[in-house]
Amino acid sequence: LGGSDKVDINNANVQAYRQFPGMYPTAAGAIGSHGPYKSVQDIYSIPGVPDNVKAIMKKYEAQFVCLPVNEAYFIDRINNGMYR
Repeated sequence: LGGSDKVDINNANVQAYRQFPGMYPTAAGAIGSHGPYKSVQDIYSIPGVPDNVKAIMKKYEAQFVCLPVNEAYFIDRINNGMYR
């Protein structure tokens, strides 16, 4: 979810994308605001994401994984519970 080289697009908080230059906040926010995803390729179908942002996502695609949704994490993908 975080602290590793791979980021789970279904469960990771947007902060996990900070390790990839250019991904935060725009691309990370788009991924975190949509889903759940069935595969990493699903991120390229997010509505309204411009081609230049998709290119950044593509650059780091090998670092993304798509694991089953864990409700405990999915709900906190944008807000990690700090402001509840």
